Parts: sequence; structure tokens; C-alpha cells
Amino acid sequence: MKKLILVRHAKSSWKHNVIDHERPLNDRGFKDANLVSNHLKENDLGVDLVLSSDAMRAKTTANIFISNLGIDTGIAHLNHELYDFSGSNLIAVIKACDNAVNTLMLFGHNHAITAFVNTYGDRYVDNVPTSGAVFIEFDMDAWKNLDKGKTVKILFPRDLK
Repeated sequence: MKKLILVRHAKSSWKHNVIDHERPLNDRGFKDANLVSNHLKENDLGVDLVLSSDAMRAKTTANIFISNLGIDTGIAHLNHELYDFSGSNLIAVIKACDNAVNTLMLFGHNHAITAFVNTYGDRYVDNVPTSGAVFIEFDMDAWKNLDKGKTVKILFPRDLK
């Protein structure tokens, strides 16, 4: 059994004169990322590996979740391939994960996140919003055998307000 926790980066700011890759979170982004991650604290997620896009907004979101959930920073890694909007790199990164990883937490971008959830999960989601988390379980022993899974939890900031 493999478990995947997909998190779309928190809301980012367009105010700063920086390239897309370097956009920071805005106030709502910080609030929503803290809201969702603090809600998940009561669950024992048993995360084995955290992968995040290296874009500023994704890695900041990942750091908020890691801190609030008490996840060991030694299992967290940035991956430029996750700066992906179509989903093809996202799928490749997941399929390349070591089989010793049973629970993977991944921070990325739309439309890749929503497309993945609707392709590999069993519940349709119109749009995974910023700071949204979707949990999918797969009946498999190897990530390279990624196939349709079961969507076991959907948690969006609006569900907690």
C-alpha cells in the first residue's frame, strides 16, 4: 500500500516585481497553509518523504507544513521537476520514488495537481485550491506501477473556515 498526500502551494502574491518562480506567499497564503497543516496535526500521517517544487511559493508552503506537522526536515527535498503545470513531470517524479517510501507528501502547482487527482484518484475535483490537500491510497508495492487509486481525504481551506 502506498499513500500520496498532494498539496497545492498556498496563495501567492503578484505584487512583487519578480519572475514567476520567485513569487512569495501573500497573507492569505500563510493563513491558509497554517490552517490546513494545523488541522492535519491530529493525524499521524507517517510521512516517509516530502518532495516540493523549488518555486518560492511551493517551498514556503512545504516549510509551513513540515514545521506544523513536526516532520523531520531531513526527509524533505526540493525538486525542480515539480515546477510543472501539465502533470507529466509530476507523474515521472512519483513513479521514480524509492519503494521504501510508503507515504509521500508532495507540494506542487496547478493544473498538474488537479489533473493528477482526477486521473489517479476516484473522486472528481473541479479544482484543487491553493493550500488544498488530497490524500490518495494505491494498492501497489512499487511507485513505478502507479495506477488508479482511492481518494481517501480531501481537505481545502474553505472546509475549515
